[in-house]
Amino acid sequence: MDPKRELTSVDLAALVRELGAHEGAKVDKAYLYGDDLLRLKLRDFDRGRVELIVEVGEVKRAHTVAPERVPDAPGRPPQFAMMLRNRLSGADFAGVEQFEFDRILEFVFERDDGVTRIIVELFGQGNVAVTDGEYEVIDCLETVRLESRTVVPGSRYEFPDSRLNPLTVSREGFDARMDDSDTDVVRTLATQLNFGGLYAEELCTRAGVEKTMDIADAGDAEYDALYGAIDRLAIDLRTGNVDPRLYFEDDGGEDASDEGTSDGDEESPERVVDATPFPLEEHEREGLPAEAYDSFLSALDDYFHRLELGDEAEPDPTDTRPDFEEEIAKHERIIDQQQGAIEGFEEQAEAERERAELLYARYGLVDEILTTVRRAREEDTPWEEIEARFAEGRERGIDAAEAVESVDGEAGTVTVELEDERIELDASEGVEHNADRLYTEAKRVAEKKEGALAAIEDTREDLAAAKRRREEWEEPDEEEADDEEDEERDWLSMPSLPIRENEGWYDRFRWFHTSDDFLVIGGRSADQNEEIVKKYVDPGDKVLHTQAHGGPVTVLKATDPSEAARDVDIPDSSIEQAAQFAVSYSSVWKDGRFAGDVYVVDADQISKTPESGEYLEKGGFAVRGDRRYLDDTPVGVCVGIQCEPYTRVVGGPPEAIEGKAETTIEVEPGRFAQADCGKRIYREFRERFEDESFVRKVASPDRIQHFLPPGGSRIVED
Repeated sequence: MDPKRELTSVDLAALVRELGAHEGAKVDKAYLYGDDLLRLKLRDFDRGRVELIVEVGEVKRAHTVAPERVPDAPGRPPQFAMMLRNRLSGADFAGVEQFEFDRILEFVFERDDGVTRIIVELFGQGNVAVTDGEYEVIDCLETVRLESRTVVPGSRYEFPDSRLNPLTVSREGFDARMDDSDTDVVRTLATQLNFGGLYAEELCTRAGVEKTMDIADAGDAEYDALYGAIDRLAIDLRTGNVDPRLYFEDDGGEDASDEGTSDGDEESPERVVDATPFPLEEHEREGLPAEAYDSFLSALDDYFHRLELGDEAEPDPTDTRPDFEEEIAKHERIIDQQQGAIEGFEEQAEAERERAELLYARYGLVDEILTTVRRAREEDTPWEEIEARFAEGRERGIDAAEAVESVDGEAGTVTVELEDERIELDASEGVEHNADRLYTEAKRVAEKKEGALAAIEDTREDLAAAKRRREEWEEPDEEEADDEEDEERDWLSMPSLPIRENEGWYDRFRWFHTSDDFLVIGGRSADQNEEIVKKYVDPGDKVLHTQAHGGPVTVLKATDPSEAARDVDIPDSSIEQAAQFAVSYSSVWKDGRFAGDVYVVDADQISKTPESGEYLEKGGFAVRGDRRYLDDTPVGVCVGIQCEPYTRVVGGPPEAIEGKAETTIEVEPGRFAQADCGKRIYREFRERFEDESFVRKVASPDRIQHFLPPGGSRIVED
């Protein structure tokens, strides 16, 4: 059986209680290894040094480790680690909780200057989010932007939708979930009751219920037995009544003893496959040798240590080359996160300034509201009566009363609505004081932006250094290049694929090469549209745009910007593909439509100078002369993985991409958000390639998402 690489919900429920024994320990330092392993060094005054490891990559775990197994501290700490050190140094560990029955842990740390929460997501792509006491995200390893939830710096952390907690479900709730199922007992426990496959089978075994029994054939006796088994499991987890085991896959040598030792003997020839808080009858029935432990945390420490040793015993021949792609991707993700934080700070600061200016713009009305409240309070009028008076005033159509949204006597505030903006006012102060408070908050947020700008420059320097090292490593060997054979390769079946990346000047824009090998670029934002019009439109180019508002400025390049402009005969096939690109990445797709109108003009027909009396928005341009219209141009986007001459994700019109990629997936307007669709495509690509690590390195969900249109999408079924 394959070794466990992710902790289960039952595992987390068991280890939370043991981790809680370290409450009161003080944090010394935080470290970040790569972009997915976090280490916190603590001092427990009763137990000594405590090392907490959290990993959210291909292996997903959270537990303490023996100090001698702690990896050496990395060199220069990244920004994320520095932020944690600033917030946690000297803080007290106040506790840890599991969110519902999900694979999410929330670590709480307290210091005189505030509370810090570290929320660890041990599911999906994995993530670590650091928030303040009010759950505002300070930073996170991965940004999440889904229709269902958002996790980005500056926003409030959003937990995933709650799932049923089978450890607290009532008997009526249990019966209802079971009755609603249309499959067998074990699948119902795994999915409807959220136990997952292993513990669903274990509960059936403990209850003496046949796993494959159809749910329609299960009666009260089976329900009683299963609910009883769940209840006993829940009691053991709540009370900490654990009896941990490490399980091995027998290598055919001498039988292992169930008595075992917990000394973590590294010479053991068996391969570890599981660590559990209790002995599992399912594993015993399979004859898996087991080793007993005094605590679940020590069992997990030994398990993942031995798992790592086992992985190292099977070296990957490709590991001789440094993983530049992973390092570069990490820096790019950090830059995206920092850029998102900067944009969030800008929006927040601007919003605070606008609120302050609104108070001055409606000075008379706001002053009347605040004066009314202060006079009433001076006369000892209860807050409830003040609120009632405003309600009465609204009924009479008094402007000041109509502007009052709510009154909070406990906080001493009045919330007003001015031009669709809700502003909370300190009722004990005047207009100037309230406006000054908003300006001060805007200044504070702007200062955070300055810090983020400095940090992003450091990260960009790190990214440039990584790219330079990759270029030095991969200087082409001309003799090898000449000796390469032109024979067809089955890229999908190759166990190990070489990585050859080449980043063009156009990579930060939307782009693709037509089937006639002409480059097409488009803006991702109004700023990029503006940049493209000003810098990258040359004589001979074609410029395209949709009739619908909200789309990329699309340029079909006749020549490279480094080449001299010349007359080039651009085929209609390339123009049609560029038109499909323009309409697919516009609001047409976002609105769920499948076609739109596009016009084409020559480069010399566009200008940044508007007609007299007209105004050009950022990214806009004026058109002189006749336009060629391509009506009802169909949308169409295909994402693929190119293997030669370079290994990378490509995307654009299907006709252009299918001839340049080894394998492709077509999408159409649908209901899945960009990130969700990107992950679905990523999983499909991993199934198609024998070398899954190749897909992870060159076609991560983030890189795939880069080529998906704004709005919802879905995969086109063959």
